[in-house]
Amino acid sequence: MLFLLSPAKTLDYETPLPELPHTLPAFAADAARLIEVLRRKSPQEVASLMDLSDPLAALNVARYQAWSPKFTARNARQAVLAFDGDVYDGLRAREMGAADLDWAQRHLRILSGLYGVLRPMDWMQPYRLEMGTALRVGEAANLYRYWGSRIAECLNEALAADKTPVVINLASQEYFKAVDRKALRARVIDCVFEEWKPGGWKVISFAAKKARGLMARYAILHRIETPRRLERFDLDGYAFDAAASQPDRLVFRRRMTA
Repeated sequence: MLFLLSPAKTLDYETPLPELPHTLPAFAADAARLIEVLRRKSPQEVASLMDLSDPLAALNVARYQAWSPKFTARNARQAVLAFDGDVYDGLRAREMGAADLDWAQRHLRILSGLYGVLRPMDWMQPYRLEMGTALRVGEAANLYRYWGSRIAECLNEALAADKTPVVINLASQEYFKAVDRKALRARVIDCVFEEWKPGGWKVISFAAKKARGLMARYAILHRIETPRRLERFDLDGYAFDAAASQPDRLVFRRRMTA
């Protein structure tokens, strides 16, 4: 069983880390090709393409220029420790021990506009390239066309040993669209996190993002390898709602107290 997460826009390359094992991204050569396209764009073009402020555009242009096909401890860090933001606040990977990170390496994947698919311990150089960006690369009009079926095929390889392969989708719609469902040879289960608001149950974006990270953390710490065991998830006030759920759509709800 594989758990899928989205990346984060915010990165942390400053917090000191202990020496940890690392791996290299499977699609480093494809990332390098994308970088070459991005390097030809001015800060103004990057700002327009990605709807960024001028300072953020300048920062990312500098990142593209600094990006190297050679990954080192100086220019990269493990993806699960480099991403910051709501999802990764819930995941709290920096608190995990070696055995937990090893389990995550085998069962967790992070989708990425630049790197396609990242394992938690894959070295990653800093970047900004959201999957929904309409970046033309050769004949591909956008990143979905660029990645094609390769992301799904990579997930198939990771699931090859499973008798009944399952993907737990904790990624956003923007990122999961990059997984070619026709090429993916696995059952997909979506996890939905809702809160009670006047008018009914709602998905609150920032809360749902953190909950996705919490679910991934729960799976790692409890070594969850069957969908049924996910129904026991109870972190941060959430509880499984069987009546609102379907076999491939697990709904977790919480009522926030004042």
